[in-house]
Amino acid sequence: MTKVLEVTNLTGGYGAIQILNGIDLYVDHGEFVTIIGPNGCGKSTFIKIIFGMANRYEGKIRYKNKDITGWRADTLVNNGIAYVPQTNNIFPSLTVYENLQMGGLNLLNKELSERISWAYEIFPDVEKRSKDVAESLSGGERQMLAISRALISNPSFMMLDEPTAALSPKFRELIIHKISELRNMGITVLIVEQNARLSLSLSDRGYIFSNGKVIHTSTALEILNDKNIGRYFLGTQN
Repeated sequence: MTKVLEVTNLTGGYGAIQILNGIDLYVDHGEFVTIIGPNGCGKSTFIKIIFGMANRYEGKIRYKNKDITGWRADTLVNNGIAYVPQTNNIFPSLTVYENLQMGGLNLLNKELSERISWAYEIFPDVEKRSKDVAESLSGGERQMLAISRALISNPSFMMLDEPTAALSPKFRELIIHKISELRNMGITVLIVEQNARLSLSLSDRGYIFSNGKVIHTSTALEILNDKNIGRYFLGTQN
């Protein structure tokens, strides 16, 4: 199976503050992979380093067998990689429709219109709010808009950082199921998620980070059924 993402011995952090201590991770074509772990263990930093938003010290990052180590964010987007950060992922003063337009500034009008229509098909609730200013949206609606805007670039690989953080149970379920459905559209998914049980229930595989390292990886089902993992990382007591 083709590896969409392959990361080897990745170390990095913010300036002189090292967060990651040699991460090895891969995502195969068509997979939904979830990264879980305690707060501050390096999950979000890992994705930010891939997308050029944190400092890489050592290690290699490959995308579809191509070395993309150190590539700029716009180059990554142009090569089919999308990133949805946890916060500051929309333009609150713009309308919903204008936010979607910002996701395709380099597209011709016809192609941009087609991609916006495609995003609306996936998230019909976003279309209902298309004329509204984005700051008026609920937390769940904002996340749907952020993912919709990322889709405008027509990615083949999408990374999402805590997309259900601080959302109601209803929106958590909706967002995770929508992300899972992206695989049916040919999009490979890597997600960092605190609502671990929910995300793993729809994932193929999982990675557990702790202290900037991968301490366990296996199928999502094996992680969910492991009582020791459940006690420490999934909030279960037995």
